Amino acid sequence: MAAVDADSLRGPGLLERLRPGRTARRLMRNRAFVLGAILLTVVAVVTLLAPWISPSDPNRMAVRFRFREPSWEYPFGTDNLGRNMVSRVLWGGRLSLEIGLWVVMLNAVFGVMLGAVSGYFRRLDGLLMRVADALMAFPSVLLAIGIAAALGPSVTTVVIALAVVYIPRTARVLRASVLVVRELDYVQAARACGASDLRILLRHVLPNCMAPLIVQLSFVFAYAVLSEAVLSFLGLGAPPTTPSWGILIAEGRSYIREATWLTAIPGAAIAVTVLGLNLLGDGLRDVLDPRLKVDAR
Repeated sequence: MAAVDADSLRGPGLLERLRPGRTARRLMRNRAFVLGAILLTVVAVVTLLAPWISPSDPNRMAVRFRFREPSWEYPFGTDNLGRNMVSRVLWGGRLSLEIGLWVVMLNAVFGVMLGAVSGYFRRLDGLLMRVADALMAFPSVLLAIGIAAALGPSVTTVVIALAVVYIPRTARVLRASVLVVRELDYVQAARACGASDLRILLRHVLPNCMAPLIVQLSFVFAYAVLSEAVLSFLGLGAPPTTPSWGILIAEGRSYIREATWLTAIPGAAIAVTVLGLNLLGDGLRDVLDPRLKVDAR
């Protein structure tokens, strides 16, 4: 009898299982996904173009123009030092999205590693998940504050603190999927054909666990943007000379009565960004999560 190739028994991967063209059409019909994608695209484009569309340097002071209300000349007004709030909001958004991307990438690497190893190699599951449980026992913001306070305020510190907070959550999500997939028939068949554990994990298990991971990372992005603003507001994030939405709100709280735009505009920027990411995640979950997916056939 002809030998059976283990790869021929591999279960359908994410792209094969979801049918890219059909999945794209379902995403385009999902209102939450479309609205979230539009909001996130607008925020990403204007912040990425900040070096070219900002009217001035975000730290350029002009005290004689301090506390100018929003107008045609100053759409977002000026702060207590006469700095143009348009420039500061754009550059602050650039920093927030950059930190969010770094946190997502670290989660995609280390969260996947921990979740995959824990879910597939059961002897390591107890140790790894107890460490994850210990980290998850702390409220996320309090744990991030503690790490940032210990390491000192900097952009790198924010990324490390938020990665430590959210990697255990990502690992938990992936572990749950791996525990289910590793027991399916095509994985057992690949093991019976002599495939190594590493090969099974990389070629048979992980490709079929991507859907919940993608959804989780979209929410991690939103949590990272919001948490970065909290840390910067408390003085544990970026240096004061670096524009950040949290720093802008912290600077404007002393003048909230006479210059409400100093806190309202950065706060609105945070709200729009987080709303867009959450809507995007909800739309992805509705389409990619097989427990929620309804076949229209």
